[in-house]
Amino acid sequence: MRRPAVSVLAAVVAAGVLAGCGSESWEKQCTTSAEGVIECTPDRRPEAREVTGELLSGGTYDVSQDRGKVVVVNFWGSWCNPCRAEADDLEKTYQATSAKNVTFIGVNSRDDRDSAKAFERGRVTYPSIFDDDGSVALKFDVTQVGTPATLILDRQGRIAAGMRRATTVGELQPLVERIAAERNDG
Repeated sequence: MRRPAVSVLAAVVAAGVLAGCGSESWEKQCTTSAEGVIECTPDRRPEAREVTGELLSGGTYDVSQDRGKVVVVNFWGSWCNPCRAEADDLEKTYQATSAKNVTFIGVNSRDDRDSAKAFERGRVTYPSIFDDDGSVALKFDVTQVGTPATLILDRQGRIAAGMRRATTVGELQPLVERIAAERNDG
């Protein structure tokens, strides 16, 4: 019974990798700092695809409903120690930037629903998508994502920045504020 699940997961990952073979990966159009922060200038930012998903708390989320806001997308799992370490920093950044028309959405992967809900309780107040099969991550075109990882979408729904590792409030908040301060015509 385990083999079919592994085969399906391998096929999904392969499909995601192959989908990117015909074109250059979005981050290749951007600048990566020595610290591993990927930043894209407005003229190089790729559009985030249509992304929807089932929320851990019930209901659904559609990234297009947040067009006009900066959207911070954090990929996490309850089994991930660096995710535990960064949760407080993500929440602090969320609280500090929400008045600037910034929102956060988590994307939980490779978890069961109860473990994911228990992880969130007392750690973060923003919602998370339950992405047990990784399909939401693929919609964000993050075929090489590790966990944790964070993307920042600008007000037009384009990928402005990303990190394929844990982050801190000292690193994330200034980046989010800089993107939030951009003019909408960028």
